[in-house]
Amino acid sequence: MGTNGSTMLESADVLRQGLPPIDPSAVSSAASCALPARYEAVRSAREFTRRTLSDWDVAERFDDICLVVSELVTNALRHALPADTPHGQDPPVRLHLMRWTSRVVCAVRDPSDDSPEAGDSEAVLDDCSAESGRGLFLVGSFSDSWGWHPLAGTLSGKVVWALFRL
Repeated sequence: MGTNGSTMLESADVLRQGLPPIDPSAVSSAASCALPARYEAVRSAREFTRRTLSDWDVAERFDDICLVVSELVTNALRHALPADTPHGQDPPVRLHLMRWTSRVVCAVRDPSDDSPEAGDSEAVLDDCSAESGRGLFLVGSFSDSWGWHPLAGTLSGKVVWALFRL
């Protein structure tokens, strides 16, 4: 977390800009799956992504999309769930995949209202032995764009998304 509040606010504003304008009627395919509060859910999310992209004939972007899905789901499980989240409750994390003619969007919904925080990219690159802190750096590196937005209405939480051009 940075010490300069205005820099953090500017960064959050950029991420909160949301998806580029996309005509919802142009969505050719969509799929989603609920993910329980267990780290095994990351593997399930990758398998769901692999099957869905295969069904959509989008194999050329599978590696990038699967890596990003893994990172977004891991971040949701690690940072967005309260420590006392019961394993038996309704799955608190949901993965959405949407396909348009020329792009795919993956979005992960979680119950936290906190904004995702990208680590310092220089520190991430300098410390090759670090076991965490690279997630959003990887999301930004492998997707064409990414961001997040809070859920509206009576829903609490947020959606973190990544867009891939085909």
